[in-house]
Amino acid sequence: MFLTRLTLDLRHGAVRRDLADAYDMHRSLVRAFVTERDEVPPRFLWRVEPESVWRAPVVMVQSTVEPDWRVLGGTGYFKKAPETKEIDPAVLIELGRYYRFRLFANPTVTQQGKRYGLQTEPEQQTWLERKAAKCGFEVQNVLVTASDVVHVKNDVICLQQACFEGVLKATEACALENALKHGIGPGKAFGFGLLSLAPR
Repeated sequence: MFLTRLTLDLRHGAVRRDLADAYDMHRSLVRAFVTERDEVPPRFLWRVEPESVWRAPVVMVQSTVEPDWRVLGGTGYFKKAPETKEIDPAVLIELGRYYRFRLFANPTVTQQGKRYGLQTEPEQQTWLERKAAKCGFEVQNVLVTASDVVHVKNDVICLQQACFEGVLKATEACALENALKHGIGPGKAFGFGLLSLAPR
């Protein structure tokens, strides 16, 4: 599995366009995984890290296929060279261990065949606890550090976003490894689902 940290240059018009619309961001990132226009790209996870006035925008990208960022690198899209490292989830995950985590997710509930975003913090935390039970971990403590509606493709799609940060305990290695590889919840093409862990 490959994890890349991309530092973007806000002076580039395409960067400003992509940060304004998750559909455009996904379309730009896909270019690192395909060589032909009609090629079907592999699935990958990504998110825009919380903004800071002290640094340029950062995008994290996780994939099972090694990306080739040269297709964007020569255009001035990046403020500095992409940083890619290979990680092994099986080595990272240790049963019973505690990890700091970050997850940008699209917490939803399905009613009568239609999916609705969960807007309140208690609803969002309950959603995370339900996912945790299926994904091989227990939430020890968590804060919803951001929650808003993301508008995609000129408001054609509106998705509820929640940023969860806290501490979890690994309870089932295979399930947690699967959650790391494939993400948690819906909306993955639009920057949701990427779970990041750091041992305490």
